[in-house]
Amino acid sequence: MSTSASSNARAGTARGGLPAAAPGRWLRAGVLAMLAAGCAVGPDYVPPRGVDASRFTASPMPDRTVAADGIAQTFSFGESPSAGWWKLFGSPELDALVRQAIANNPTLEAAQANLLQSRHKLRAGYGVFFPQVGAELDATRQRLVPANEGLATPPKVFDLITLGGTVSYALDVFGGERRMVEGLRAQVDYQRYLTQAAYLSLCTNVVNAGIARAGYQSEAVVTQEMIALQEQQLRTTEAAIRAGTTAYAAVLAVRGALATSRASLASLQQKISQSEDLLASLEGVVPAGAMLPTLRLAALSLPAGVPVTIPSELARQRPDILMSEALLHAANANIGVATAALFPSVSLGATYGGAAATLGALPDPAGRFWSIGPSVSIPVFQGGSLWYQRKAAIDAHRAAEAVYRQTVLDAFAQVADALHAIEHDAEVLDAEVEAQRAARETLALARVSYQAGLLAYLDVWTADVALHEVTVEYLQAVAIRHQDTVALFAALGGGWWTEGKPEAPDAAP
Repeated sequence: MSTSASSNARAGTARGGLPAAAPGRWLRAGVLAMLAAGCAVGPDYVPPRGVDASRFTASPMPDRTVAADGIAQTFSFGESPSAGWWKLFGSPELDALVRQAIANNPTLEAAQANLLQSRHKLRAGYGVFFPQVGAELDATRQRLVPANEGLATPPKVFDLITLGGTVSYALDVFGGERRMVEGLRAQVDYQRYLTQAAYLSLCTNVVNAGIARAGYQSEAVVTQEMIALQEQQLRTTEAAIRAGTTAYAAVLAVRGALATSRASLASLQQKISQSEDLLASLEGVVPAGAMLPTLRLAALSLPAGVPVTIPSELARQRPDILMSEALLHAANANIGVATAALFPSVSLGATYGGAAATLGALPDPAGRFWSIGPSVSIPVFQGGSLWYQRKAAIDAHRAAEAVYRQTVLDAFAQVADALHAIEHDAEVLDAEVEAQRAARETLALARVSYQAGLLAYLDVWTADVALHEVTVEYLQAVAIRHQDTVALFAALGGGWWTEGKPEAPDAAP
């Protein structure tokens, strides 16, 4: 009998509705079911497919360049540059310039600050996954006019003190918040690689400016020697004119050559000043306060072994490519954010507090108030705004994808250009060495002929000037060969990912 009654009671409960204690359990079960079924709308991010290329250049590169000035550079295919690649030039002065710039450059400092800012924004974005709790205390003195409500009672002045707290929690049913945080995470990646790009650009510019300054100074020394020779040649030619042993056209020719050399010297001095001003800016000081070490071009060692990364690895090493990929990831996440905006948003909220005329009366149960329950916001009609915002996000993703592809193409072209430049720089320098050798032998023969009385000393001066002109071209070829080697290190990404290298700035997320 009791068993039957118990069964009937359970059946009646099922037929008649929920028991008194059931609504809370059903609400919690419903919320858990919604969270379990929740998903992040929009496409999941898929990294771009790698570049299908076995080499950087159209035709296979040789394993080494021709031997120029006693050095043949060897291409080490499959290797990556080290983080401190500039040390391969064997110059303590150059290393000091780079370290000074890393320590004081404002652009690098700004990039690092922006990286920290993006990290803090990401941490702030994670707050959406936690309950939002707030408290509020209001104390007001009010004058109530019952006539506004149709009452004939006189106005009343009273105090009202309210103390309450609120708790709210957004149920990320469709993943809009998760996609938003995913986008913030991609922004952190972007800023991290932007910092690495600024670091690589800074090191490259310092090394290039240092080599250029050393090259210009070497050219200026040779040009000054050439000017001194031409001035002597001009005095001798003018004496020959006065003696009637040569034509006046010879003086004009020497004067023209001398003026050209003086103009070249002035141009070199301007370039030296500009390179020093650039170095001062990169070092984080004003030009008047720059203390630049003396860097001689002849003291630089050309790296004999040149690393060449595997083409498929370049996209994981070049900061600009990784920056473009991070922006592509952020654009992909934005599609999810815009898609989630098309769906209802659900949140849970609760309020609890008390109201009284005085602070001491706030604990009185008569003044307690509370509320609890879910809130659902459903977008019904916004004139197509949400729909076209999603379309715009898709368009932005398509644009970011195209930019990424172009960045990869530009990177491969830069590596190919640097490889070809190094190859042909050796050929140019080898020719300049041969030209310098020929000019030196010509000068030696002119001196022997002069001593034998077969040539005038004016011809010796002419040969000496020609040797100086060829030497200037040789120095230019040496500097360009060094700078193109720097360009290859930069095009390969600069080796910032190499572990255990203190030269690279901290890039941990």
